[in-house]
Amino acid sequence: MDASEEEEARSAGYWYPTVVGGPAESVDVLNELRRYRESTTTLRSKVRQDMGMGEKDLLALRMLLAARSRGEVMRQQELARRLAITAASTSALVDRLVRDGYASREAHPEDRRSIAVVPTAHAEREVRDTLQDMHRRMLAVAEALSPEERAVVNRFLRDLNHSIDAEPGTL
Repeated sequence: MDASEEEEARSAGYWYPTVVGGPAESVDVLNELRRYRESTTTLRSKVRQDMGMGEKDLLALRMLLAARSRGEVMRQQELARRLAITAASTSALVDRLVRDGYASREAHPEDRRSIAVVPTAHAEREVRDTLQDMHRRMLAVAEALSPEERAVVNRFLRDLNHSIDAEPGTL
């Protein structure tokens, strides 16, 4: 699909009915959301390439860093459950993270019989250096909104997430 065909498809609304009227039509909002998702997919691909990681590896690292920021540590089995992969696949994934210096295996602080997977300072530094500028720009966009606009956007995204997570036919 070339650029003009892509623009035509966006304005046509793909599978959504074309509705005319209003400054920001519903389909336009959904098209911008789709464009945002495409941008983040491209960004994740670039980050994975820059860091030499697979999709699940990067997702696991993000989960480990998020857990650390909440003051929690994750067990390998918790990582497997959240990534929806087998124990063997998780073991191989953690082996790669450890080999590349992004994580370490340590005794779990609450249960010394368990092994915790902990992100390293190197991982935090590399992720921060890679994503810091983009996060700063995104935060500036959000901060430019009024409190009322942020509330509307927040409600829209929350309700949209719920609509996607809902069982078919329950809306």
